[in-house]
Amino acid sequence: MAEIRWTKQAADDLEAITSFIAEDSIHYASLFALDGLSAVERLETFPFLGRIVPEINNPSIREIILGYYRIAYQIRGELIEILTIYHTARLLDPSRLEIRSNYD
Repeated sequence: MAEIRWTKQAADDLEAITSFIAEDSIHYASLFALDGLSAVERLETFPFLGRIVPEINNPSIREIILGYYRIAYQIRGELIEILTIYHTARLLDPSRLEIRSNYD
């Protein structure tokens, strides 16, 4: 099983998204957070579950879709780093990500 590690950016993204949703519904904000954590947890067993991020086209940078959001992550051997969470209407800006080589 792979180890999951969240970057500061991804943790901040999750907090910002849930805060935004909570402005309308605390209930749905909680559901989104729980669903997001469950989706990420599945990566421990199935790291290649997500598709390759089209804007990057690197097999080690993948994403899973959660409602209107994309959860981008990097596979680094037995480590899965959650890079960011962003709205599906936006293209991913690779310069915003902390992408590392598999040897870092």
